[in-house]
Amino acid sequence: QATLVETGGGLVQTGDSLRLSCVLSGRSAGSYAMAWFRQAPGKDREFVAAIDRSGAYSFHEDYVKGRFTISRDNARNTLSLQMDSLTPEDTAVYFCAAAETRWDSIYYYLESEYGLWGQGTQVTVSS
Repeated sequence: QATLVETGGGLVQTGDSLRLSCVLSGRSAGSYAMAWFRQAPGKDREFVAAIDRSGAYSFHEDYVKGRFTISRDNARNTLSLQMDSLTPEDTAVYFCAAAETRWDSIYYYLESEYGLWGQGTQVTVSS
């Protein structure tokens, strides 16, 4: 059975950086488009960034563009999210997600496209 486990969350101050990791077990990551979503207290879960199964194509939502970078290492079955210049508005539980696909250059923005989810990791940014 495939599972995703996120790590790297924590409590930081405004302007600090964090690097989240997500490890896929039980499957080869090279068969999956992957993404990061987040859910702030009292809000719906929202899309952050996505990457195709090869790692060559990625997309970042406007509110993180230029500050966050999604990447992957298929040899290590690992998805990462480098988060710089954090602000209190980035406080949320961050989830990684995976969608099996047969094609490169494909990634998805919608939660409904992703069938595999991690349990989430808390990121808290203090002012």
